[in-house]
Amino acid sequence: MPWWVILIIVVAVVLLVIWLVALYNRLVRLRVEVQQGWANIDVQLRRRYDLIPNLVETVKGYAEHERGVFQRVTEARTAAMDAKGPAQAGEANSFLAQALGGLFAVAENYPDLKASANFLQLQTELANVEEMLAAARRYYNSTVAQYNATQHTVPSNVVARFGDFSEAEFFEEEDEAVRAAPQVSFQQ
Repeated sequence: MPWWVILIIVVAVVLLVIWLVALYNRLVRLRVEVQQGWANIDVQLRRRYDLIPNLVETVKGYAEHERGVFQRVTEARTAAMDAKGPAQAGEANSFLAQALGGLFAVAENYPDLKASANFLQLQTELANVEEMLAAARRYYNSTVAQYNATQHTVPSNVVARFGDFSEAEFFEEEDEAVRAAPQVSFQQ
């Protein structure tokens, strides 16, 4: 075999190896971005979970006889904190959002509570957390979509199969009505 044919084969093999390494590195980078996106969501969820006990205690001071609402919020918070993975967390946070909606509905019946500076501050902080959580969710889900799409397209699907890459879960809440942060107006 002439030397130039051997050179072409060697160059082709080297280019193929470089290309496969580049595909593998892209999948690794996308997997890390997915993990980073989930970490961002986790931070916002923890901020939400930390605000809830203060909110419940503030409302309790005004509405002692609403124990069922407080119990549902506490149980939903515990379930959300114990959730494993994006799918389970999305479902648990749907129930938490519903429970918080019930808590805010109770607060509507107490004018002194609606005027409380502590309650208003907690409400504002919770709204800010919900906005940051929505942004983190958008980033995470778009990263998951890109990561999953890359794993299923040719030729990176071959590299993904041999590189032990698994599909990532989206972070979604159960239904559209629950997805939005509870909207509560304390104006009369």
